[in-house]
Amino acid sequence: MSRTRVLILGGGYVGLYTALTLKRKARDKVDITVLDRRPYMTYAPFLPEVGAGSIEPRHAVVPLRRELPEVRVLQGKVDSIVHADRRVTATTDLGEELVVEYDELVVALGAVSRTLPIPGLLEFGIGFKYVEEAISLRNRVLGRIARAATTTDAELRRKLLTFVFVGGGFAGVEAFAETEDMAKAALRYYPELSRSDLNFVMVEAAPRILPEMGPEMGAYTVTELEDRGMRVLLETRLESCVGGHVVLSNGEEFEADTVVWTAGVKPSPVIQASDLPLGPRGHVNTAATLQVIDDSGAPIGGAWAAGDCAQVPNLVEGEGDWCAPSAQHAVRQAKHLGANLARHLAGDPLDEYKHKHLGVVASLGLNKGVATTMGFKLRGWPAWVMHRTYHLLAIPTFNRKARVALDWTAAVFFRRDLVSMGRIQEPRRAFEEAARS
Repeated sequence: MSRTRVLILGGGYVGLYTALTLKRKARDKVDITVLDRRPYMTYAPFLPEVGAGSIEPRHAVVPLRRELPEVRVLQGKVDSIVHADRRVTATTDLGEELVVEYDELVVALGAVSRTLPIPGLLEFGIGFKYVEEAISLRNRVLGRIARAATTTDAELRRKLLTFVFVGGGFAGVEAFAETEDMAKAALRYYPELSRSDLNFVMVEAAPRILPEMGPEMGAYTVTELEDRGMRVLLETRLESCVGGHVVLSNGEEFEADTVVWTAGVKPSPVIQASDLPLGPRGHVNTAATLQVIDDSGAPIGGAWAAGDCAQVPNLVEGEGDWCAPSAQHAVRQAKHLGANLARHLAGDPLDEYKHKHLGVVASLGLNKGVATTMGFKLRGWPAWVMHRTYHLLAIPTFNRKARVALDWTAAVFFRRDLVSMGRIQEPRRAFEEAARS
């Protein structure tokens, strides 16, 4: 009996968990292919701790080939989806074109950074969505501290030690707080510098940060950050950052050597050019069964979607019309999608996705955090413990859970590693200098 060819676009939360669930529930009925540009799934909630040196970067990612041994994994960038022909084209990093045909398609492409046409942002800004960006930010901050300690130019030192984060959502706040915590810890090795030399600035266009936590917890977080000497500028926009010259909508202008952009995400642009039906916000339009549907609500045969690139109806009262783009929903949607696809192949009725959000947690550095869950609001050390506990349980595979737990255990006895390896981005520099000498 021929197997159904299932193509999963994206190897993130949805891609990995859909493949695992489908492999378990319909092993003998499907040939599964996962197509993603990266050969691993990134556990995004751990990126701030990767950037702060609390977790080894490799431990925050899950290798797809290791966890999906019976699944075909292709590495390439998706270029087009022509569902009418059941065909996807992609390009490898070597420039070769891949053409993949399928019977059932799972769109799990997630989201990309939502940028604005701000002068200098493309050339000067740094994102914070992938593990390589977290590593780069860590190296950059520690490298700037080392350079600032060796210069006698006061203006240059001020620029090197000014770090601007744009966006006050979870990614921005956690990256902002964890990075400052790391930078402050690094100063113990630089007697030439003091805490007052560090200038961490957050820019947020909305009137509050962490909107998912409500105004009370958002206000507490602002107070907590400002008590640490950090600046949080609400209702303020980044107007320009050409060459590091930062111009804000409140009239401020100053020099900064690091600008981190965390101001939201948007659905993968690939789906905009596909022939799949889209919702009003540019997401793939789906039913609660996670089948892709047209404008009339009728399912499109052979197409499924979930996660940040999908518009999934929220069947829980009081939580909005659509499911929020969170890791919590993505993981549960993926498992539900895999189970529903297995039911579909067996000819069984499909179940609708329904999940009440359990709450949200955010780390603000070592021993500091905020959390709202099951009607309770936690601050400080209890929230930080909840943050670590929840995400340790949520990261896929026992292998990664154990490695992250070991990282944290080692940190109890040894201080975090604060070595900058910025030269890793220029591996041939020393060789070229030697060859020219």
